[in-house]
Amino acid sequence: MNEPHDIQAVVMGASAGGLYALKKLLPALPASFPCPLLVVQHMSPHSDNYMVKMLDQLSNIRVKEADEKEPVLPGTAYFAPPDYHLLVESDFTLSLSVEEKVNYSRPAIDVLFETAADAYGPHLMGIVLTGANADGAAGLSYIKKKGGYTVVQHPDDAESPAMPRAALEKANPHRVLSLDEILSFLCQTPFCSEKK
Repeated sequence: MNEPHDIQAVVMGASAGGLYALKKLLPALPASFPCPLLVVQHMSPHSDNYMVKMLDQLSNIRVKEADEKEPVLPGTAYFAPPDYHLLVESDFTLSLSVEEKVNYSRPAIDVLFETAADAYGPHLMGIVLTGANADGAAGLSYIKKKGGYTVVQHPDDAESPAMPRAALEKANPHRVLSLDEILSFLCQTPFCSEKK
């Protein structure tokens, strides 16, 4: 099995059941986690995004809403704000967009994954977590096409298996793991390297 190496950023997408999954993953990462994490969690456009504040209080890494033109830094998890797409620019800064919904969603996982794949190429890892739709499948496939590493939560382990199943069918990912296995995998960080 191919092993990831020289990964400089990790993107994650979650929908239904995502709060449980992210609450299990992010607080368990060490403060020294060497990659930035970019996260889309589907939510109501009217959400106050309290989840981000809660995860920041529980986590060793910094967890925050992404800001326009913000540079991407290691050891930080950036969440798409409610009702905004989150994009990665070629200079590794973030941008926010109110363009049309994709997969009925804004933020959309595919938008983040595809722009991050264009910026990071083979130095990106994409992870599709639990969810009840197909968002993230095309983006994960694009990450793989650009040489990145792809991981999907095992559908039997997901609170909502539809999104992992769609990603499995579309992207044929490198790994299919339970949440516990994803956490162990992320904590084995020799695959990560800081962006040069």
